[in-house]
Amino acid sequence: MQAYKSSPVDVANGVAAKVSHNTNSLEPSIQNTVEGTHNLFQGRSAPFSLTEVDSKSAALKIAVKYRDEYLSSRSIPRSIDRIGAKEGSDGSNNNVTSGSSLALTEPLAPKLITLGNQHGNKMAIGLKPTNVDEEVQKVLDGLSGKQTKSKTKKPKKPTRELILAESEKGASIANGLPPPPGQQIVRKRNYEPVKPEWHAPWRLMRVISGHIGWVRSLAVEPGNKWFASGSVDRTIKIWDLASGTLKLTLTGHISPVRGLAVSSRHPYLFSCGEDKQVKCWDLETNKVVRQYHGHLSGVYTLALHPVLDILVTGGRDSVARVWDIRTKQQVHVLAGHKSTVSSVQCQEADPQVITGSMDSTVRLWDLAAGKSMATLTHHKKSVRALALHPLEFGFVSASSDNIKQWRCPKGDFVQNFEGHNSIVNTLSVNSDGVLFSGGDNGSMRFWDWKSGYCFQEADTIVQPGSLDSEAGIFCSMFDRTGFRLITGEADKTIKIWKEDEEASEETHPVDFRPSLSRRRH
Repeated sequence: MQAYKSSPVDVANGVAAKVSHNTNSLEPSIQNTVEGTHNLFQGRSAPFSLTEVDSKSAALKIAVKYRDEYLSSRSIPRSIDRIGAKEGSDGSNNNVTSGSSLALTEPLAPKLITLGNQHGNKMAIGLKPTNVDEEVQKVLDGLSGKQTKSKTKKPKKPTRELILAESEKGASIANGLPPPPGQQIVRKRNYEPVKPEWHAPWRLMRVISGHIGWVRSLAVEPGNKWFASGSVDRTIKIWDLASGTLKLTLTGHISPVRGLAVSSRHPYLFSCGEDKQVKCWDLETNKVVRQYHGHLSGVYTLALHPVLDILVTGGRDSVARVWDIRTKQQVHVLAGHKSTVSSVQCQEADPQVITGSMDSTVRLWDLAAGKSMATLTHHKKSVRALALHPLEFGFVSASSDNIKQWRCPKGDFVQNFEGHNSIVNTLSVNSDGVLFSGGDNGSMRFWDWKSGYCFQEADTIVQPGSLDSEAGIFCSMFDRTGFRLITGEADKTIKIWKEDEEASEETHPVDFRPSLSRRRH
C-alpha cells in the first residue's frame, strides 16, 4: 500500500485552520480578562465591547477637557442643556435611564460631565457615543457665546455698594465658581439728589443795643415772651422778645458769660463763664441760689436735659461734667476729648449727650454709664458748634472745613453742607427745616435741611461806628415758633431776623444745581 504524501498546499491549509482555531479559542479569554479589568476599576459589572473603545475615549476626552478648561468660566450651553430631554423624547438612547445618566438638566451642576451606567454596548456620558463629532461641535458652538439666561433670582435689596449684575446674555453663577465673563460689576444705584424745598429769604427786623461787650450767648424762655443774653461785659440781660426792650440785668460773673439755658421744668436760669463758675439763678427772686464747682478752667458751654433734672457743662479742661441740679453733685465726668469742649447738646433718647471739641471730634455719650458710645472723626478742624433738629432724630456739627449732618443714634453720616468758607461759630435749626450758620467774619448762610442746599447767602450789617473786624457772629437761636432768628454779634448788638413776607417762588426761585458726585465722609 502506498503511503499518502501531503502536499505543501495541504500543510498550509492545516496550519491556517489550526491558527484560526486557536484564535477563536483565545477570544473569550481576552474578552473575560478585559471585562474583569474594567469591572475592577469601574466598580460595577457591565457588558463591554472592544469595538467602541476609540469612540468612548474620544467622547470622554472631550468631556474632561470641557469640564477642566471651560467649566469655571462658562455656563452650560443651550445645546447641551437639553440633551437629556432630547434623548428621552426621540428614543434613540433607550438603554440610558434618567436615573443613571447625567442629562445636564440644570444650568450648572457640581459635576457637569461624568460617566454613567453601562447598558448593552453603549456608555452614557452625557453625549451620544455613536455621533461624538456632532455633539462636540455643539459644545464648541455653545462655547462661542450662546449662553442661557440666569435662573437665579436677584435679591430685592442689595446690602453691598457694588453687586454683580447680569447682562442680557449673562449666565448664572454656580456655588464656588467665578462669575462668567458676561457679568460685570456695576454700582447699586446712581446718586439722586434730594430736591430742596422753597424757603423765603430772611431779612433784618430789629437791632438791639445795650451790651458794652461781645454778645457770646443767648437763651429763649419756653413761653417765648423774653430771652436772655450773656456778654463779655460779665452781665446777663433779659429782653422782651416782642418789643426788644430791656427788662432786667443780672450781675454776678467776673468773666465773660459763655453759656445760658432756661429750664422748662423750673423757674431757673443757668449760666456759665470763663471764671470757672456755673450758676443757677432763681427768676422769681433774681438771685443765685446754687453754684456748681468742679471745673478746672473756663466753662464755655452748657445744656439742660429736656426730661431729667440734669445739667451738662463743658469747657477748657477737656471734659463734660454732668450735674444734679437739686443736690449740686457731680454725677459723671465725661472724659475722652483731648482739647476744649466747645459745644454740648442734650436730648431725650440715646445718645442723650453730644459734645463737640476743639480736637476736631464729636462724641456721643451714654448718660447712664458715663461712657462714650461713638466718636466721629470726620472733621479736620475744631468743632465749634452743634445743633439738634427739633423734630427729626439727627443733628449737625460745624467746623471751618464743613458743616456735617448726622443721624442718631449711631452717628451715621448723612451729608455735607458745603460753601460756608469761614470759621463757623454757631448753628441753629427750626422746625421748618431751615439751618442757619454764622461765621466769625460776619457771613451768614441759610440752608435747606434735607437737601443741603444753601438758599441764601448774606453778611451781617454792622452797627454804625464799628470796625469791619467786628462783623462776627458768636451765637444764634430761633425762638419757639421758628419765625424769628436772634443773633449775638461782635459789634455788641443783638439782631433779630425774620422771613420776608413779600417773597415768593417767582421772585426768589430755587437755583438748585446738584453735583453728580456725592462725598461720603
